[in-house]
Amino acid sequence: MALGRHSRHLMYALPVVLALYVGRAFSQVPAQASIQAQLTLPQVVEKLVERNALRAKALESYKARRFYALDYVGFPSNLHADMSVDMAYFAPATKEFHVVAENGPHWLVTHVLRKLLETEQEAIQEQNRRGIELNPNNYDFKAISYEQNESGCTYVLSVEPKIATKFVYRGRIWVDNKDFAVCRIEAEPAKNPSFWIKKTEIRHLYKKVGDFWLPAENQSISTFRFDGRATLIIKYGEYEIHAQRLPPDSTAYNAGH
Repeated sequence: MALGRHSRHLMYALPVVLALYVGRAFSQVPAQASIQAQLTLPQVVEKLVERNALRAKALESYKARRFYALDYVGFPSNLHADMSVDMAYFAPATKEFHVVAENGPHWLVTHVLRKLLETEQEAIQEQNRRGIELNPNNYDFKAISYEQNESGCTYVLSVEPKIATKFVYRGRIWVDNKDFAVCRIEAEPAKNPSFWIKKTEIRHLYKKVGDFWLPAENQSISTFRFDGRATLIIKYGEYEIHAQRLPPDSTAYNAGH
């Protein structure tokens, strides 16, 4: 998901897909001297791209359990649907999904939640995967700031896709200052998935699993033109790394699947 290869497959399958707004929980570094001691924007981008490539090669296979919860509030009535899914990944670009349980209106599960799985499969196809990797070929990195916090997720970069598609986003990414892995994303789709959507906000969080950083939670809010709102939450857990190969000089990887 390397950052752009897999889990940055932000899935805009139907109008009720992905997004969120959250407040900032980090304080800025006040001293100018501290900021100047940090890496420059080109340096951070170079390390991010380099480490992502290594991590993508290193992670050969893993399994995980996901839980999807979708809540719609608005006209003509409030709705809820959820789904549990087992996912298996095999390098270089194969994902297998097994739906363990699902609840809610059949049409909502079929045409929204299950559609997300289809869109994710579409995103990892070679022709799409190359165009969504987080690198200077696909994105412009326009600004950098530094936020002091205990997590180490300190570099904040503004990103803008060079070509707007349903698989890419614009917004901000937080980069870990040791592993140079993306640990947080706050963004919006580069391309509106539907005329009926007024605004979509996305927040994606990552966590370190062994030697890798993998998705932890995706929260999304889509606001509709007729004042309805859909909130989608995807929680990722129970990771099992089944196969990996680490170069002798490797440290920690963020495959971002």
